[in-house]
Amino acid sequence: MSLTDLKRKKPKQIITPVSVDDFIEDANNYALGKASLLAAPPTNVQRGLDKKSAKIYRHATFTLTETSISQLDILSKDTKIAKSRLLRILIEEFSQRTAAEQHRIVHKDEDER
Repeated sequence: MSLTDLKRKKPKQIITPVSVDDFIEDANNYALGKASLLAAPPTNVQRGLDKKSAKIYRHATFTLTETSISQLDILSKDTKIAKSRLLRILIEEFSQRTAAEQHRIVHKDEDER
């Protein structure tokens, strides 16, 4: 798995239909230097990492099975959480387990055979 597989895909922009009169009125506002009536108000949703938080992260390259990649894709789409953040959450959850629980999880496949 390359790091490009971990990139969050841009959400598709929803285009709302506009009447001709509203379009012309908005064009007039634009020509007069006024604010657009049709533009969506800016949201304060942060996309990606800011400069301060980027300093605590490091790039990592690792290998995952095709099954793990598809599971990570599904989890990311269902939860709307970035793949790298999901991995950090899962690592944190695993590290909070006792050694016995970690051993049981790691060797789960071997025990089932």
